[in-house]
Amino acid sequence: MSTEMHSAASSPFVRLWNASGIDGSDARRLLARLARPGTDWADLYFQETTSRSWTLEEGILKSGSFTIDRGVGLRCVSGEKSALAYTSDFDFATLSACADRAGAVATSGREAVIPAEFRLRSAPALSAPAPDCDAPEEQIALLKYAESKARSLDPRVEDVHVSYQTECDRVIVAGLDGRLLSDERPLSYLSITVQVCSGGRRERASAGGGGRTGIRFFTRERVDRWVQSALDEALHNLDADPAPAGVMPVVLGPGWPGILLHESVGHGLESDFIRKGTSVFTDMTGERVASPGVTVIDDGTLPGRRGSLHFDDEGEPTQRTVLIEDGILTGFMHDLTNARLLGAAPTGNGRRESFATLPLPRMTNTFMLAGPYDPQEIVASVDRGIYASHFNGGQVDITNGQFVFNMSRAWMIEKGRITRPVKGAMLIGSGSQALRHIPMIGNDFRLDEGSGQCGKDGQHVPVGVGMPTVRIDALTVGGTLAA
Repeated sequence: MSTEMHSAASSPFVRLWNASGIDGSDARRLLARLARPGTDWADLYFQETTSRSWTLEEGILKSGSFTIDRGVGLRCVSGEKSALAYTSDFDFATLSACADRAGAVATSGREAVIPAEFRLRSAPALSAPAPDCDAPEEQIALLKYAESKARSLDPRVEDVHVSYQTECDRVIVAGLDGRLLSDERPLSYLSITVQVCSGGRRERASAGGGGRTGIRFFTRERVDRWVQSALDEALHNLDADPAPAGVMPVVLGPGWPGILLHESVGHGLESDFIRKGTSVFTDMTGERVASPGVTVIDDGTLPGRRGSLHFDDEGEPTQRTVLIEDGILTGFMHDLTNARLLGAAPTGNGRRESFATLPLPRMTNTFMLAGPYDPQEIVASVDRGIYASHFNGGQVDITNGQFVFNMSRAWMIEKGRITRPVKGAMLIGSGSQALRHIPMIGNDFRLDEGSGQCGKDGQHVPVGVGMPTVRIDALTVGGTLAA
């Protein structure tokens, strides 16, 4: 074993490095095969993922699984071109063949410099212990408690579905500049779905949460809150009136409604869309894109949050990036490639679903900061409108910011008071325009419970969202009744 790898022995991922049979000398040889003349960047991405899941239905443990997935991705970047070859076979001959295939993307240019040695940096675990150390008996007991709690709360509960997923992702990144980083990334999530029935009508709703954590995070207090939330939403829709349709003010509650910000604004601030000119925010740096007081942040450093990482999948430290400050567009989210092509600094937003996919600029935890108004004051300012606290899906066009979101829990606001529940409501509008019509921002900032999953180019990564209560004027509400 090389001298530099002796220092790696202190890493919690020595098992991954050893399992690959690769040492520092081998890694440099692979990078040399990747880094042909004209190569701007090359890296090796080693990954081992252990995952376990359970589902409980009708009081019966219906399924359980345990998997270990391990592999390495070899990437070469030349100009705007990227090539990736990957394998689960750690045989050096196989890895060399992968390096040759990926390196073929570089055809001419300056000679690439291969690192003489690696500089090892290991991050502290985001959770202690990692969730794959949790006993299966504890995980099953958690599901049974959630199921029994839901059934005990209301006689109208006729079905409960509970699932628990946990994984621990261990990665090593070796880069052309000599970086060698290792990380351990736990992730756990509990989901509770409740179905209620009354008078022949049935409604179903879900709640849950998690983060970069293990079983100790799921206290009875948290589980009780999620069970109650799922039940409340199902009962809400059981008794709700059809939603009105028309243009009206909309008040969004704190926390999860930040998904609207994530989808309609956040994606448009990812630098690949900016570089290609396909984002509505292209060429708008320094311009007003939102109402005064609107500040939007992407922050991958928040402890324990679902979207948090010590460093991204290219080995760049995550950071707090101000995207919009007091209504002015100030920055974007960059990976290494798009930062280089735009002449900007990377922001630690290069993320990939696995060793078998290419990194892309992606959000981590994206949210709007709090403002000065009491939430009750915001509601009181609306004569007639909608109050929405939960969403369950939507669609967004990145090129123009147009969105359609389904509201899963909403109420009418009438003469400054939240009154009757409504269902079947959609929000229709433009993210860039909605940002310009926010006259009031609440002082009750909240992050989501830890359930966000973001899709882009077929890849899915965990993310976080958040916001305070806000009032948005003149949004189109799609409902079944005329306004």
